[in-house]
Amino acid sequence: MEQSSILQPIQSEPAYRLAAQAIREKILSGEIPVGSSLPSEMAMSDSLQVNRSTVREAIRVLEESGMLARKPGGKKLFVCVPQSADVSKRVTTTMLLQKITVRELWEAMLIFEPALAVAAVDNISADQLAALEENLSKTEANLDDRNSILMLDLEFHELIAQASGNRALQLSRQPMGELFYPAFEAVFRRLNTGARLLQAHQEIVAGIRAGNKAHTEEWMTKHIVDFRRGYELAGLDINTPVKIMEAEKN
Repeated sequence: MEQSSILQPIQSEPAYRLAAQAIREKILSGEIPVGSSLPSEMAMSDSLQVNRSTVREAIRVLEESGMLARKPGGKKLFVCVPQSADVSKRVTTTMLLQKITVRELWEAMLIFEPALAVAAVDNISADQLAALEENLSKTEANLDDRNSILMLDLEFHELIAQASGNRALQLSRQPMGELFYPAFEAVFRRLNTGARLLQAHQEIVAGIRAGNKAHTEEWMTKHIVDFRRGYELAGLDINTPVKIMEAEKN
């Protein structure tokens, strides 16, 4: 074997990606703050020592990521914070393409949901507690309505996440919650789990209302563990890849 065959061609990043990374770093460092307008294409072209078409491609990449946006009817670009829904879609897409399994998702939810519920004990507002109480009332009134129960359960866990007051946990949990819905729907089609779900939700809210972290954590953990039991009791394979929510297909 010739020694030269050991060496592999050097892969270099396209210029527009390097330009996008340079602009991104300026934004993340605060040098170009959120809410400010971006310098002109000419100015950025001169600063980065690339042509304007490269700058335009870099801007397109940052617009797609949600870091840049134009005001309605305007042409000027402004630095903005990516919306959580856009971030969530990227993560769910990655999970779907990597074929993350229901088991892996469940294991993650077993960590996140009790942590969020415990945090909610300290941080929940009166309005958020009232929203949880209303959710319980609606759930009790709709135990025979599968679609309503599914959406109310999704809302319940989202309300808990919001009540935690921890944005890092909320952002991390959101894509998992969206992918968890189809798995729960599959169980609910086969088993009548509405009453057990309602009891768990009532106990979780009771713990939060009383400021009892141990009770809250215990019942949220039971609730998530109960999902796995139901999944297996329904004859479903927990090692299958997760699926996307029906609403996301449209």
